[in-house]
Amino acid sequence: MSHTILIVDDDKEIAKLIEVYLMNEGYQILQARDGIEALKVIALNPVDLIVLDVMMPNMDGLELCKQIRIDNQVPILMLSAKVQDMDKIMGLMTGADDYMSKPFNPLELTARVKALFRRANYKSFSKDSGIIQIHTLEIDKQSHQVTAGGKEIKLTSIEFDILYLLAKNQGRVFSSEEIFERVWKEESIGSNKTVMVHIKNIRDKIEAAIPGEIVIQTVWGVGYKIEKGHLVYS
Repeated sequence: MSHTILIVDDDKEIAKLIEVYLMNEGYQILQARDGIEALKVIALNPVDLIVLDVMMPNMDGLELCKQIRIDNQVPILMLSAKVQDMDKIMGLMTGADDYMSKPFNPLELTARVKALFRRANYKSFSKDSGIIQIHTLEIDKQSHQVTAGGKEIKLTSIEFDILYLLAKNQGRVFSSEEIFERVWKEESIGSNKTVMVHIKNIRDKIEAAIPGEIVIQTVWGVGYKIEKGHLVYS
């Protein structure tokens, strides 16, 4: 079954270039020129992944990403002509799964898209269906959900995978590089800030649901961990 990808970019030439490369890989393509049009497309069509530009009229990519993440965890690859670390961090904080700077190599973009789909496919077919209970927090691998007191905490695909990795290996400290390689399944080159932003997002969402609860601990100069002693069910 072919995946459907939505390209959201007001630059027609760039959107067409991306479309050609992704169609050559067998993907079905939809397009939108700004965030408002994209929301209409998403409301009418099932979309499996979004390639999203940041700088657009009417509604930019950051605001669109926030709107999508209210109730949709579809993988998002964000594109931007801005190359500063803070721009990348802002993109990831709004809920993007991956980020590329313009100009980009279309072959690398295609590889990033395939990597996002591989992670989604791995989750769908994983035999690991354990449930981990951390105080009032419940992490369900099979349904890919996190709940607190019966209320769902909406995490992105990447955020869930990071939390589950730490929760399943309680007491073990993972460096940013190791987290990146395990979750993104790519070599970690300059990945510290990327992991840091996702960890912050997870903490913020858990804090909003369970005020005062510290689940992920920072081991300064080493990495991140979840303390031992919580319940794990298979």
